[in-house]
Amino acid sequence: MSLREKIEQYFAAGAAAVGDAEAMAAFLAMRDALEAGDVRAAEPDADRPTGWRVNAWVKQGILLGFRLGQLEDSGRGLSFVDKSTFPARRFTAEQGVRIVAGGSSVRAGAYVARGVIAAPPMFVNVGAYVDEGTMIDSHSLVGSCAQIGKRVHLSAAAQVGGVLEPVNASPVVLEDDVLVGGNCGIYEGTIVRRRAVLAAGTILTRGTPVYDVARGEVLRADGEKPLIIPEGAVVVPGARAVTKGMGQEWGLSVYTPVIVKYRDEKTELSAALEDLLR
Repeated sequence: MSLREKIEQYFAAGAAAVGDAEAMAAFLAMRDALEAGDVRAAEPDADRPTGWRVNAWVKQGILLGFRLGQLEDSGRGLSFVDKSTFPARRFTAEQGVRIVAGGSSVRAGAYVARGVIAAPPMFVNVGAYVDEGTMIDSHSLVGSCAQIGKRVHLSAAAQVGGVLEPVNASPVVLEDDVLVGGNCGIYEGTIVRRRAVLAAGTILTRGTPVYDVARGEVLRADGEKPLIIPEGAVVVPGARAVTKGMGQEWGLSVYTPVIVKYRDEKTELSAALEDLLR
């Protein structure tokens, strides 16, 4: 059987797979493949409406790992207790990943490419894919199965949400050259297309409409289609007036992200500061 078939079989077996050496071997093989970037929880697919395909069997494999693992003491430096199947990853200089001392952690089963820089403290969860040249700044989170492209900058305290269940749910995707400002939050399968810029404090979810004042349209998630931020969009936190009831009477407004423009030369100049950090 293929690795995928084995994972699907042992996942379907439920509790019966616990203690099965072959189930553990299949899980470890998938975990190694995740760390090598050979398999992904989601991957580009031009034939799909969103341009991305979810690999549900990979998420099943991650959940299988939680089922198979037992709690164990790390016994290495910092004290923590977690499932034995998902220890903290160990890196060497030859791998070309720069992790600054100070409390950062990358969970086993996450792919981190050469040239990635991780400033403390930050966390990359299982199933995540972080591509070459990306900067993960202090207090940033890359959630489970999140897909991060090349040369992305996650500024301080940026939160990229994760997803394991349901297994067919789309993860958050940040495509190449996206710049995420401090204290941003990207959740619930949102896709941010390449070269987009999210200003500090921007929050993106399925339930939050995005007002594109540059093109005169409103972007929303719809059914299985997630919220998608267009290529090169510059998104800032904004507000829209409440037009009914007491909210109107009290002059209240609610948060909404706003696309104010698309990347231009001025935006490129400010983004060029990224090179000084590498």
